Amino acid sequence: MKVRTRSSAIIGALFLAVTLTLTTASAEEPSAQVVLTEVARAQGPSAGAAGPDGKVWIAERAGTVRILGDYGLGDPVLDISDETTTDGERGLLGVAFDPEFAHFYISYTDLEGTSTIDEFAVADGQLQPDTRRTVLTQEQPYPNHNGGDIKFGPDGYLYIAFGDGGSGGDPHGNGQNLDTLLGKILRIDPTGGEPYAIPSDNPFVAQDGAKDEIWAYGLRNPWRFSFDAGTGDLLIGDVGQSEWEEIDWAPASSKGGENYGWSSMEGNHPFRGGTEPANHVPPVHEYDRSGLGCSVTGGFVYRGEAIADLAGSYVYSDYCDGTLRTLRIEDGAVTEEGDLGVQGGEVISFVEAGDGELYVLAIGGTVSRLDPA
Repeated sequence: MKVRTRSSAIIGALFLAVTLTLTTASAEEPSAQVVLTEVARAQGPSAGAAGPDGKVWIAERAGTVRILGDYGLGDPVLDISDETTTDGERGLLGVAFDPEFAHFYISYTDLEGTSTIDEFAVADGQLQPDTRRTVLTQEQPYPNHNGGDIKFGPDGYLYIAFGDGGSGGDPHGNGQNLDTLLGKILRIDPTGGEPYAIPSDNPFVAQDGAKDEIWAYGLRNPWRFSFDAGTGDLLIGDVGQSEWEEIDWAPASSKGGENYGWSSMEGNHPFRGGTEPANHVPPVHEYDRSGLGCSVTGGFVYRGEAIADLAGSYVYSDYCDGTLRTLRIEDGAVTEEGDLGVQGGEVISFVEAGDGELYVLAIGGTVSRLDPA
């Protein structure tokens, strides 16, 4: 491991900030006027996390991690670019801090394509390279649908998203198979055991033919999930096969075990003659690919203070469309849909800062903050 910068392929065009008005399903609701303010350029920014001292840490897909400062991104604080690859959908795909900022976690695919979660101790806001250890690995049969997002939940456990293993149409049936970690969201206690512990209240603990680590299943490629900082609710953007993109929701009170349907279902629709599972949890929102995009990028419920009219709205986008859109969700149902009218480029991820403000990452290189107009 060494500290240096390595370029990755730059795809897509870069977009300038524009100011437009949020349109909602209810004309009585106030609009939110916003702009995207470019705050930094990066080499293929892929993920980010709120770090110590209120700083935002940004991961670059080729394997570097840099800290966002007042004048852009600093020199890499971590470089694993000789341990990963950017072919297919691989690379450094997720980063997270535990709630005490005592440990930093990275999610990446190694040179063989194996999904890997590594841990570093943090002291005085700095990584301790000599403490690096591997927490969990999962072999990937194909170079796409790796998932890779990681987040700590309100319960203090680490949640890990894996896609169905790739190719197309889930050829191995991983989405509905509880005997694999693929096509799932996992929940583990990374410091409770060696290499990790499994919470005793995980939904499939001690169930024959099921992996104890599984929290939820039936996912194709959960490309970014988040917990609402205000309520603890879980929101997942799950990329569709060819027709439907979906956003899944679970309340903070969930005991896990949700089946989001893939590959029997694509959104609310049977996939290739599949039958809807009896325990299918339908998406809270879906959209078809005929007009809005082709690859959902899940975001966050806005809990910052800078844009009062946006408070409580879930902000998300689509990699192929780039428009920032919003949902208001009450008791598991969408009550309003909105379009912020700002273009983020090929949006690959959102980052929630420690103060609740949101940053938008475009794979083409821009790191932007969502600001009031």
